[in-house]
Amino acid sequence: MADTATASYGAEETNPRDTITVNGAAEPRTATTIAALLAEKDIATGTRGIAVAVNGRVVPRAAWATAALASGDAVEIVRARPGG
Repeated sequence: MADTATASYGAEETNPRDTITVNGAAEPRTATTIAALLAEKDIATGTRGIAVAVNGRVVPRAAWATAALASGDAVEIVRARPGG
């Protein structure tokens, strides 16, 4: 059995300790960018009323495709809803 401390992880595998927090819930970091994370969650990046913050800083929509996610990041995805 391989020692997980020395095992290498390729693009197909995720280190079990490689996690992010999304809206308060820990989950494996399988997406490498904000845009990829939104796609995994079936959130269309062209939809109005969506804001994303990483580690407390709002990331401009224009940067979602290139804004990298790292292990330990805290991501908040906020969707504005009409009504009251």
